[in-house]
Amino acid sequence: LKNPERFLGFHFFNPPPVMKLIEVIPSLKTDEAFIKFAVDFAKNLDKEPVIARDTPGFIGNALLIPFILEAIEMYEKGIAKPEDIDKACKLGLGQPMGPFELADFMGLDIVLAIADNVFERTKDQRFSAPAKLRELVSAGHLGRKVGKGFYDYKHPRIFGVEI
Repeated sequence: LKNPERFLGFHFFNPPPVMKLIEVIPSLKTDEAFIKFAVDFAKNLDKEPVIARDTPGFIGNALLIPFILEAIEMYEKGIAKPEDIDKACKLGLGQPMGPFELADFMGLDIVLAIADNVFERTKDQRFSAPAKLRELVSAGHLGRKVGKGFYDYKHPRIFGVEI
């Protein structure tokens, strides 16, 4: 790089027009003044910046992906159905979406790619993707974008009635 002191990463969350968070990831050589410039730039985009060290998953995905994978493992073990796990997370933990809804929204292929990437780099078992996730991705059930993931979006239901 010609100017390593002016190099950093911006990690937007999907969908960027809606999600306020942006992770600012400076390198070891990034100048403090440039970090401040980047934080101010993010605020001018109407974002809420956080600064994260350049590590696999940064902050958001390092917390989120193991959470989603654990929910999938609970489903695989027969502990609860996706809709009950999602309901527990929304009503009991105050989350706007449950882990299955969020995974379907993100794209199951994206969840798998992040998990595999972080696992490959860290060998951290928390990022070891469950068989069910691989099975759905292999079958082309990638979530909302294709109409089927953990949930079926081609035949939506309201109050248990197909619409």
